[in-house]
Amino acid sequence: MALASFSLAAITGIVNAQKVEMINSVKDKKVEVRIDGKPFTSYFYPGEKTLKKAVLYPVQTAKGTLVTRGWPLDPRPGERVDHPHHVGMWLNYEDVNGNDYWNNSDAVDHEKRAYGTIIHTGITSVKSSGNKGELKVTADWIDKNGTLTIKETTTYVFSGKGDHRVIDRSTTLTAVTDVAMPDVKDGMFAIRVARELELPSDKPEIFTDASGIATKVPVMNNTGITGNYRNSNGITGEAVWGKRAIWCNLTGKIKDENISIAIIDHPKNVGYPAYWHARGYGLFAVNPLGMKALSDGKEVLDFKLKKGESTTFRYRTIIASEHLQDAALNGFAADYAKTE
Repeated sequence: MALASFSLAAITGIVNAQKVEMINSVKDKKVEVRIDGKPFTSYFYPGEKTLKKAVLYPVQTAKGTLVTRGWPLDPRPGERVDHPHHVGMWLNYEDVNGNDYWNNSDAVDHEKRAYGTIIHTGITSVKSSGNKGELKVTADWIDKNGTLTIKETTTYVFSGKGDHRVIDRSTTLTAVTDVAMPDVKDGMFAIRVARELELPSDKPEIFTDASGIATKVPVMNNTGITGNYRNSNGITGEAVWGKRAIWCNLTGKIKDENISIAIIDHPKNVGYPAYWHARGYGLFAVNPLGMKALSDGKEVLDFKLKKGESTTFRYRTIIASEHLQDAALNGFAADYAKTE
């Protein structure tokens, strides 16, 4: 059987899809997602200084293990305390008309650089229909001067089978004015993972953003640190950074549970197959717009939207309580490619 012909059922076995519940808690500014009666994740939109954008947070496996970093919202012992804007799972970009939407947090000096803010503006619908949950939300991308630049509409679809959990995110960005999103490193769809899923480090690192702001990432105790990347082209470890791929898979172990977090690109996305901005210290991101930065100048996209134009970014994330193999992931990708 050809790899691309694997169906979702064949990969996961004959397992009945599990019931998905969506709980809209307006007071807590979140929509909780439960699968098979157990917490999976929440759409969280506090709108506070510590978290300017809406995110999915936290994210758990089917066995209840947290795969997202806790800091800065809910610190856990032994975690890194870098990049305070890396919270849960999110989508934004470093340069939109000269405004940085990626690095914005209360920890940066807003006088030294123009930072844009993504503001949650509403929940359009919350639906749970048996084995699927659907959430539709809206947001505004506002520049430093308070000018509306982009209108965002996002649909999340949540599902689960056996020890697999799936998040499909489809985000449409509509330009309110002419929009330029030049090729930069920090973007676009991302998750910041738990310490145990980082790659073991043997040296300190300094990561610098486009404005020259440096973040030191020191060597830490590697006991229990088990993460490793592998992409659809068979490239592994930190070498997946700056490489194109249809999917990228992060595997590791937390206590006695084998875990995979796989992100799949969609053929209809700009820049497919995208470049990956996946770092050993726990940032796992796919960046379809950062071609020049991630290809060392070999390719340039220089993406733009004219006023009124739209583009849609689609990503499937699979969180599995096992180490997913290439054949399974190729099957997931083939299934996903058939969706709108």
